[in-house]
Amino acid sequence: MEVGSDGVAVITMSNPPVNALAPSIFAGLKEKYVEAMKRNDVKAIVLTGDGGKFSGGFDINVFAEVHKTGDVSILPDDSINLLASTIEDANKPSVAAIQGLALGGGLELAMCCHARISTPDAQLGLPELTLGVIPGFGGTQRLPRLVGLSKAVEMMLLSKSIRAKEGTEYGLVDATTSPENLLIVSRRWALDIAERSKPWISSLKRTDKLTSLSEARKILHVSGQHAKKIAPNMLQNQVCLDAIEEGIVFGGYAGLLKEARLFKEIILTTTARSLVHAFFAERATSKVPNVSNVGLKSSHIRKVAVIGGGLMGSGIATALILNGFLVILKEIDSTLLQRGIKTITANLEGLMKKGSLTLDKKNEALILLKGVLDYSEFKEVDMVIEAAVEKVPLKQSIFNEIETICPRHCILATNTSTIDLNIVGERTKSQDRIVGAHFFSPAHVMPLLEIVRTEKTSPQVILDLMTVGKIIKKVPVVVGNCTGFAVNRTFFPYNQAAQMLLHLGVDLYRIDRVISNFGMPMGPFQLQDVAGYGVALAVKPIFASSFKGRTFETDLLELMIQSGRNGKANGKGYYLYQSGSKPKPDPSIQTVIDESRKRTLITSGVKPVSVSDQEIVEMIFFPVVNEACRVMDEGVVVRASDIDVASILGMGFPKYRGGLVFWADTIGSSYIYSKLKKLEDAYGRFFTPSKYLEERAANGLPLSSANSTPSQALQARL
Repeated sequence: MEVGSDGVAVITMSNPPVNALAPSIFAGLKEKYVEAMKRNDVKAIVLTGDGGKFSGGFDINVFAEVHKTGDVSILPDDSINLLASTIEDANKPSVAAIQGLALGGGLELAMCCHARISTPDAQLGLPELTLGVIPGFGGTQRLPRLVGLSKAVEMMLLSKSIRAKEGTEYGLVDATTSPENLLIVSRRWALDIAERSKPWISSLKRTDKLTSLSEARKILHVSGQHAKKIAPNMLQNQVCLDAIEEGIVFGGYAGLLKEARLFKEIILTTTARSLVHAFFAERATSKVPNVSNVGLKSSHIRKVAVIGGGLMGSGIATALILNGFLVILKEIDSTLLQRGIKTITANLEGLMKKGSLTLDKKNEALILLKGVLDYSEFKEVDMVIEAAVEKVPLKQSIFNEIETICPRHCILATNTSTIDLNIVGERTKSQDRIVGAHFFSPAHVMPLLEIVRTEKTSPQVILDLMTVGKIIKKVPVVVGNCTGFAVNRTFFPYNQAAQMLLHLGVDLYRIDRVISNFGMPMGPFQLQDVAGYGVALAVKPIFASSFKGRTFETDLLELMIQSGRNGKANGKGYYLYQSGSKPKPDPSIQTVIDESRKRTLITSGVKPVSVSDQEIVEMIFFPVVNEACRVMDEGVVVRASDIDVASILGMGFPKYRGGLVFWADTIGSSYIYSKLKKLEDAYGRFFTPSKYLEERAANGLPLSSANSTPSQALQARL
């Protein structure tokens, strides 16, 4: 704390990198405020953060500790004692000087001050609900009183942050100024409050922004109904609304007490545990042995060539130009090239319609794109991403050509989703710079980038691709080389299990409905329609060859195509598709299903089975969990939580369940093993439990527990 000659004490929070509010920060604030209240030379206080940031919020590591111990007493109990009594109700005013960000507990701390001065671009918000909890330091009470109930509910339920410039319009920020003048303006404002030339306002006691009780209840009810509809499994939404309502009905201090009680209850829920796990799991993906811990520095990747302007290639090019990379898009003829450029333009226009891209940014991005029909421009590129169709000879010939044309430092990446990288690059002399850059469709939207390395891939190449991934706003997950890699390999039983259920007589629309209710963005059959049947047919023999005895073989997709169905692409698949309307069930599909059942020997003559919704979930997801066990056992992933991240970001597995392996551990390895054994007895080797699962079930261990003696495969991959 520094006290100036003007009588203003400046208290600076310092806890790099974002000044997280750890218990020690709260203890320090309490100490400094007590000192400031006692000192006669202190007239007012300015509260700010070090390093150009106010505060990124409460230290989430404390949440993890609570989940580990179950002890909520380790949470700082400062909502009343510090924020309300010591700061807000003090006899000396406080002004928050905000720069960079004030999120979560950081914004709650700022709101208990008597004014907020900020730089215009500072980010303000309460994102606690994304972690399965609610604001716990008065946010549910002060935000509605500062910005109005409707805006506050929107910001909290959607975890929507706003810029400080917008915050002045709503009353969250009192004034904005430049970073250079932030402390000067804040000090003057604090003195003006102390001298009563500016109003001394306690946020918690304000009522002018609150509507009538009946109107408030109507807003909260409508918001609750909407939240249940779009996020039925997110109980924290209603808990947050309950805390808000308590304060509106009984006053701010009553609201603080209920908020604190509800916070300590909800933090122990499975949803909170799952979302906090997912939070840390995503951050752990950047720690890759022998890559991130050996002192390497990222190379400067500026110019990237993309081979293939189809759906994936155009999406990858879109993501790159949006983030400042020069992109060379190559196609084999002018018709395909123009189609690819048109798709990229349409991608950008789609982002404009959503409001996430301006016209100027679109034009700036397109300037970075150049289409070509040969390799002459490849002489100066830093990276090539091949996105041609899934045919081994084609990919091999492409890599043979680009190896000789591109500069020696150029990274040679392939977007293949299943083909072994050693096969792709076996005819080259550049295995050290061959790497998998597996994007997920649509590539400019989906957040996952699966980086596939072979035993020969250079650590520098891995690090550089990870860096590019982060620049284009992807979450890079580094995995080992095998058929399907981590994500597609883990999830190959997903559609096959659904098809098995269908051939056992379970209604396909019921299967889709149950899986959607579980939390997936759509059911497995609608997903096949949306993705198209081409890729599924292309990888079918690859999986059948690599995983003999573990696949469920059916001619269903071939029969679908023979009957004129190609999914959403031609408006007719398992569902019927019309522009502007939701997919509709197609009763005529039953003829195709009946024919497929006749051809599928494993289920011929079997009467339709009777299964519960829970059994549908288990029959579809337990084989997926089983394959994840093999992936972990073979060392394809660095850690179990990498599968959790990949399943959430790549396959849409519900984040509030923590990811595939985390969810499986909430059920228990013993239960999953016993269920798979019964299914194996009934339906064959498709359900045979893996050795990894069997060992953990026998010893009562979670699936996420690391191998005590890593296999040679794991050591080789790392």
